[in-house]
Amino acid sequence: MPSTALAGIRVLDLSRILAAPLATQMLADLGAEVIKIERPGTGDDSRAYGPPFADGPEGERTDTAAFYLSCNRNKQSVTVNHATAEGQALIRALAARSDVLVENFRAGTLAKYGLDHESLREVNPRLVYLSVTGFGQSGPYAQRPGYDGIFQAMSGMMSVSGHPDEPMKVGVSMVDILTGLYAATAVLAALRHRDATGQGQFIDLSLLDCGLASLSHFAMNYLVSGEVPRRRGNGGYGGIPSQAFMCKDRPLFLVAGNDKQFAAFCAAADRTDLLQDPRFATTSARITHREEILPVLEDIMRTRTRDEWLAVLDEHDVPAGPFNEMPEVFADPQIQHRGMLVEVEDPVSGRLPLLANPIRFTATPVEGYAAPPALGEHTADVLGRLAGVTEHQLAELRAWGVV
Repeated sequence: MPSTALAGIRVLDLSRILAAPLATQMLADLGAEVIKIERPGTGDDSRAYGPPFADGPEGERTDTAAFYLSCNRNKQSVTVNHATAEGQALIRALAARSDVLVENFRAGTLAKYGLDHESLREVNPRLVYLSVTGFGQSGPYAQRPGYDGIFQAMSGMMSVSGHPDEPMKVGVSMVDILTGLYAATAVLAALRHRDATGQGQFIDLSLLDCGLASLSHFAMNYLVSGEVPRRRGNGGYGGIPSQAFMCKDRPLFLVAGNDKQFAAFCAAADRTDLLQDPRFATTSARITHREEILPVLEDIMRTRTRDEWLAVLDEHDVPAGPFNEMPEVFADPQIQHRGMLVEVEDPVSGRLPLLANPIRFTATPVEGYAAPPALGEHTADVLGRLAGVTEHQLAELRAWGVV
């Protein structure tokens, strides 16, 4: 079972693709009942975001993309056409019995169907209503569409990522992922407020805002100094060294973030003479003389193989790690010990591998996972249980294309 931390909380999930579904998956992992509303026939757009698609029990290809599987576990799928009057009535009935509603339609879209916050709080004033959009509910860009790469570019994330002569997108959909985490946090805070006051509220969350907020110390460095951050490839902005180095055979990532760690590195490298050089003796001095010390460190790192360095650096308690490809990631003994790869029974593909939730509770652990639902898998159960739809009515709604 998922965690029981949010047991008794019901989330109506009208979202698609990645950022908002990641937020609702987090809430589901933490024990909330999450009802995913999808379009009849096609469902969440991400179901088709393949290849790769999941394999069936006999190795045959299914029509469910791995992308969809990444952010929809522990949910129930209900198909409802919100563009019909009957579908709108069903969603309102479900919203009246929910604690949270999450949607990521373009600003103003759901107001056309009477499913916006102002309309739904009339049937449920305790409802926490989260809207995730690209640019927010207001401003000159509010009606623009957008995707993760656009927000990485516009927020400044790409301006500080990549090599000096080439801005670069972060490989994963980082703004989507960070927005999902902000969204889950916002919902939990709003539920706390709701429980204290009896009133729900509207949450306006913008991917552009979240992308900019994630620049953190990079943005603060600029605001304080007025200096535009330089792209440093695999180099960081912390202590020196804090970057990738090529060893005799393969690269590793090394961080000596303070003077104690740098002294330990010098001992591991048999170069304690560096500590006597005033240019390199302190963290501030090393940052100031970055261009002078880096060539020295690069020459030192090329004297041993990666594994030799990892062993001696570990012995001296200096933070370092290898560059792992995916097979190496999941073969890593620490990853295996932490249980970050789990398998669940899936009616479509048989056994389905999933990334585990990284949160470790002592009192309310996440102890199991339900496979991401098939399209409309829970329509009859949810609508019967929460909206009073009979079998006869459900058959009619199916015939009319409402569900």
